Amino acid sequence: MDEIRAKIRAFRDERDWKQFHNPKDMAIAISIEASELLENFLWKPPDELDERVIEKRESIEDEIADIAIYLVELADNLDIDLLDVIEKKIEKNESKYPASLVKGSSKKYTEYSDKESDGE
Repeated sequence: MDEIRAKIRAFRDERDWKQFHNPKDMAIAISIEASELLENFLWKPPDELDERVIEKRESIEDEIADIAIYLVELADNLDIDLLDVIEKKIEKNESKYPASLVKGSSKKYTEYSDKESDGE
C-alpha cells in the first residue's frame, strides 16, 4: 500500500493538483467514477452481464482503478490508514451480519427480527 500511495502522491504532486484535492472534491470524484463504472452495466439484463464484462473489460478496469486511486488519496489526505479501517469495518460487519443468521440472504441487518437472531 505504501508503494501505491507514493505513486499516487508523486503523480498528483508533479501536476500541482493537491490544491484541488480537498475531501469534498475527492468524495465527489469517487462518486462520479462509481457512476461511470455503473454506466458499463446500464440497461443490461442479468443474463447479458457476463458478456458485457468481457466486452467492456478495459473500461470497467479503468473505472475501478480511478475509484481506488481517489479512495487511496482521500484516505491519505485525511491521515486515515485505509487497510486498518477496512479491517475494522469487516469486524463490524461480522457482528451485524453473523453468518449463521444471514447466510444466503440479501436482507439488511435492520431487517432481521429478534426472533431470527434468537434462532426461533
